[in-house]
Amino acid sequence: MFRLVTRRYPPSLVVTIRRRRFVLPIVAAALAFVPLGAQTTAQAQSEPPVDARTWLGHAAEIESYLKTVQMLKFEDLSVGVTKPKRAFLPEGGPMKYLAWKMIPPARYDGYWESYRSEIAAYELDKILELNMVPPAVDKVYRGEHGAAIMWVSPTKSFKELGGTGSPTPPARLQAAWNRQLVRAKMFHNLIANLDPNLGNWLVDPAWNLILIDCSRCFTSDQKMTHVLTRVDPTLWDRMKALTEDALLKTIGPLMASRGELRAIIRRRDAMQKIIDALVKERGEAYVFMKDGF
Repeated sequence: MFRLVTRRYPPSLVVTIRRRRFVLPIVAAALAFVPLGAQTTAQAQSEPPVDARTWLGHAAEIESYLKTVQMLKFEDLSVGVTKPKRAFLPEGGPMKYLAWKMIPPARYDGYWESYRSEIAAYELDKILELNMVPPAVDKVYRGEHGAAIMWVSPTKSFKELGGTGSPTPPARLQAAWNRQLVRAKMFHNLIANLDPNLGNWLVDPAWNLILIDCSRCFTSDQKMTHVLTRVDPTLWDRMKALTEDALLKTIGPLMASRGELRAIIRRRDAMQKIIDALVKERGEAYVFMKDGF
C-alpha cells in the first residue's frame, strides 16, 4: 500500500525486469488501484496523491547526483538475466537507492542488450518531452561502466497490481490515462522495445505512467511491438521532427553503430505509413487524440 510522502524528493522505486513478452492492450483491465493505501478519507481529500516523477524540473541535479553518489552496498534483484542490482545510497539524498545495470553490449538469452540503451531511452525521452523514463546516466564503478538509474517510488508495476493488462484509473482520469498508454506505445515502437512486460510498466499514486528497463531497445529491428489505433498529435509532431544528424549529436555515442540511429528514423517513417492508413480508414478526428477516447 502507498503512503503519502511529503519530503521534497520521495524515495524512488525502480522497476523490475522483464520475464515474458506482452503487448499492452489499450482497453483497461477491470482492476482497482488505490494509491493512497490506508490513509483516511479526510487525508485523501485534503492532500494530493504523490507524483513519483520527482526528477521533473530537477533533471540536471538528479543526473549529477547519480553520476557522483557513492554506492554503499548492493542487493541482487530477483529477476533479470543480466543480473541488475539495487545500490544503497547515503542517507539524506534525493533517493535511497539506484538501479545499477552493468551490461556490456552483447547478446544475452537471445536478445541484444546494452547498459547504454537505458541511457539512450532517457535522453530520447527528454528530446520528446515524454516525461516517462527515469533519469539514467553513465557511471563508473571500480573501473567498469554501467547505467545508474533513478529508483522511482512510490510506484507499483502492472504485474504487482495483479492484472493481465492496464489497471483501471478513476473515471475522471480515464482520458488522461488512455493518452499516456498511447504515448508509451508510440515510444516503444520508436525505440524498438521488443520485450515489454507487465513488470516494466509502473504507475504512481497520481496515475502517472513510468517506463523502465530499456536495455534491449535501439536495435535495427523494424518490427512494431504495439498495434497503433490512436495517436497523440503533440508527441507525433516531435517524433516527426527527429533527424539522423540531430540524433547523432545526442544519443549517437550510445548506439552500437550509426545503423541503429538510422533504424530509429526508419521505424518513425514506418509509423507514418501506419498513421496515414488509419487516417484514411477512420479519419483524423478519430486517430489524433484530443481529450482521450
